[in-house]
Amino acid sequence: MSIKSKIPNFITLLNLLSGCIAMVFAASDQYLLTFIFVSLGILFDFFDGFLARIFKVQSPLGVQLDSLADMVTSGLVPGYVMFKMIFKYQNQGISILDDFFPINHVLPILGFSITLGACYRLAKFNIDSRQTNSFIGLPTPANALFILSLPLIIDTTQFVFLKDFLSNAYVLMLLSFLSVYIMNANIPLFSLKMKNFSWQSNKFQFIFLIISVFLLIFLKIIALPIIIMCYVLLSVIQNKMNS
Repeated sequence: MSIKSKIPNFITLLNLLSGCIAMVFAASDQYLLTFIFVSLGILFDFFDGFLARIFKVQSPLGVQLDSLADMVTSGLVPGYVMFKMIFKYQNQGISILDDFFPINHVLPILGFSITLGACYRLAKFNIDSRQTNSFIGLPTPANALFILSLPLIIDTTQFVFLKDFLSNAYVLMLLSFLSVYIMNANIPLFSLKMKNFSWQSNKFQFIFLIISVFLLIFLKIIALPIIIMCYVLLSVIQNKMNS
C-alpha cells in the first residue's frame, strides 16, 4: 500500500492528538488553549477527508478513525469542559475531589450529555447515506466550538448580563441538552463544500459566510455561538424555501 494512502489517516490521528492535548489544558482550566487545540483538531478533521478525496484513497478504516478521533476532540472535550463549568457555578469553592459527594456533585455530570449526544450523532453519521453532500443535525465540530466558546465569553465579555446568564449552572445544563437535541435532530443543514461559486446555487452559503465575517469582526469570541445559531436558522429557512 502506498504512503499516499496513509497520509489522510495520519492527519486524522493528529486530530485525535489535538483532542488529547486539549483535554490536558481543560483539566487545568486553560480554556483558551483548549479552544485552540480543539480548533486545530477540527482543521485536521477537514483536511483528512479533503486529502482522502484528492488522493482517491477513501476507506472504511478512514471513516472509523475519523469518528473515533472526533469522539475525543468534538465529543469528550466539550463534555468535560461543560462538566467543569456546571460544577464551578453549582458548587462555589468546593473541590471536585471533595470527600463529601452531595447532589451538587451529581448534577454537573449532566454536562457529559454532550459527549453522549456526540457519540450517538457520529454513529448515525457513519451509517446514514443521506449525509454525503449535507448534514442531518448539527455536526459535532460545530457543536464543540459552540460549547468551548462559552467559558471564553464568560472570561472576556464586558456585558455583565451575559456573564451572569452563562454563569448560571442551570442555564449551562439547558444548553447541554439543547446541543444534544440539535446534533441529533432531523434537520437538514447545508454544507459549506461548494461545487461551484455561482450565487444562485450557493446563496445561503455566501450569506452565512458574509454574516460570519461581520460578526467575528465586531463581536469577536461572542460571535461564535451566534454564528452557529445563524447556521441552523439559515438552514431551516433554506429547507422551508425548497419544500
